[in-house]
Amino acid sequence: MTALALTLCLFAAAAAATALTAVRAPSAKTARAANLAGCAGGALGCVAGLYAALSGSWEHTASLSLPWGLPVGACTLGLDPLSRLFLLPVFGLGLACTLSGWHSLRHEDPQRHNLGAHWFFFLLLLLGLTLVITARDAIFFLLSWELMSLAPFFLIAFNDRDRKARDASWVYLVAAHLGAVALMALFVLLWQSSGVTSLDAPHEATALREALLHPGVSTTLFVLALLGFGAKAGIAPLHVWLPEAHPAAPSHVSALLSGAMINAGLYGLLRCLGLLTSFGQPPEWWGWVLVALGIVTALMGILKAMAQSNLKRLLAYSSVENMGLMFMGAGAGLVGQACGNAWIALLGFAGMLMHMLNHSAFKGLLFLCAGEILHATGTVRMEQLGGLQKRLPLLGAAFFLGAASIACLPPFNGFSGELVLALALLNGPDLIGIERQAGLLLSLACLALVSGLAATLYAKAYGISFLGEARTGFAANARPLSWQVLWPLALPVGACIVGALGAPWLFTLTADTAQGILRLPESLTPDILASRSRIEDSLRAVVIVGMAGLTLTVGLTCLRARLLRQRPPARATTWGCGYQESSPRVQYTDAAFSEPLAKIFAPVMGLRTQLRLDEKLFPKPGLLVVTAPDRLRTGLFAPLFESVENICNACKIIQHGKIHIYILYILATLVGLLVWGLHT
Repeated sequence: MTALALTLCLFAAAAAATALTAVRAPSAKTARAANLAGCAGGALGCVAGLYAALSGSWEHTASLSLPWGLPVGACTLGLDPLSRLFLLPVFGLGLACTLSGWHSLRHEDPQRHNLGAHWFFFLLLLLGLTLVITARDAIFFLLSWELMSLAPFFLIAFNDRDRKARDASWVYLVAAHLGAVALMALFVLLWQSSGVTSLDAPHEATALREALLHPGVSTTLFVLALLGFGAKAGIAPLHVWLPEAHPAAPSHVSALLSGAMINAGLYGLLRCLGLLTSFGQPPEWWGWVLVALGIVTALMGILKAMAQSNLKRLLAYSSVENMGLMFMGAGAGLVGQACGNAWIALLGFAGMLMHMLNHSAFKGLLFLCAGEILHATGTVRMEQLGGLQKRLPLLGAAFFLGAASIACLPPFNGFSGELVLALALLNGPDLIGIERQAGLLLSLACLALVSGLAATLYAKAYGISFLGEARTGFAANARPLSWQVLWPLALPVGACIVGALGAPWLFTLTADTAQGILRLPESLTPDILASRSRIEDSLRAVVIVGMAGLTLTVGLTCLRARLLRQRPPARATTWGCGYQESSPRVQYTDAAFSEPLAKIFAPVMGLRTQLRLDEKLFPKPGLLVVTAPDRLRTGLFAPLFESVENICNACKIIQHGKIHIYILYILATLVGLLVWGLHT
């Protein structure tokens, strides 16, 4: 807890230092000072936080209470296995994003961007994430949640002269506060029904036990938790802020939002599930709701990602898809817990937690790579890229590692997490009831479909962006990037490699954490130990076989390169499909790559095609524009928000600007309350 307190102090002190630079007159010297203070404070705080999360025994729990001036609640911090696990992406990815942000912001114009303000809110985001994951009181949790939710609004609007960035920040703010309203209702109901605000579920709290054992109260709390935390996690249809915010924000901010902040929604849901099930087994239908939401979110996310041409928007929808897989794992774990199946319960939660850690590593890496592509070429639109592997070989290798990992190709780290999830669902036939068996097997089929589509998606992303020839001058004139610029990427690259080679150890870590979430009878302990042993052995075999195959592939590639140096091959222009001279224009575009899938999944992908051809004898250049707007935003949320805005504008009629009218409103309200009190 001392290291955790030091982490919070470092974040707060660095935020105060950057705030001092933010209020000074903009200059190159002030910008350098802000960049240095923000990077140093963030990096030192993340290192101290990693030490706090990894020090001591993993199962060890500790708490720290600080003075609290409010009449309700308490300022209580705590570390347990669940908090430690979710702090790893915050500090690990936070360190990589801090260093990458320092590199990318060094040459920003101080007249255009206030770097002091940017680093201030970046550090507040890290501070808020740390407090949310370690808070042990509902009131303190809500205050920390609000701090964490407000900071990204200013980070997303970094390029505030761009209307799209401003709109994206407002969309995020509205979504964040809609979720916060549900969380406020959740904790108010919990406090009102039990009289406690502690999140540790003390067993001596009789009032809490009676409240949670009431089906109506526990069900309402579950629904509110699902709405509030699901909005932050990006579960469909509450995901609309992700594809808007990530392309608008700087890439080091997008990486932290996608790899760490959306995990806070998953963490909050797990913490509430642990509280709601602390005095009994959860209703089985809770698990099936999470499974269904996970399937819908995963399929919608991956299909919408296939329709994107903007690389950062593609990665944003991919985050939605991966969060759907995590909710599927949580739902399967709840189903196994309710049915008393130790294998499904343990593997569901452990696979979800493994995938959370792996997703933070490879998605953070991919977003940081997208940022370097933007710095080198000036665009992240895939139809304007191509041939970057030749010009940016180190960046291409890092992106390939992230793409292979997220595509679940063995032996990369994304494969191990989804393998554990698949094994949990594969055990569905052991449950009693044909509907349960069919439900989990259908979920397994959806998991396989999503994994196949993910492989297709990242074959498209890497192939269109890095292979072939440069399609436009953006790629042809790409600025070379040396290892001095790319070295912050070594942190997520190392995390991906460690996640792949250490898959058995990672499973042990997540299984220990999952057992703390579960409330299984002691009679199932032998089943838990047996399932853990079998999965650890399977993951060791996957690592050994996969690394042997990877070593053989690398060896053959090196041998081929050596032989080609002795006898260089002749180079010639390939046949251009009947054209006398081939050009980059005959290459596949991202829209052409997605066209076969669009014929099957067009309603979900939401593709809109605008084709204009001149049919004259000597035609003018044609036009083909393929877009994929989010129909949930344009068809549901935009009209809803416009209606609310119109109602609010209509209510302005009561604003007369006259004091005596406002006093009359107050008196009328008091009279109404008195009448209501007499009748009740």
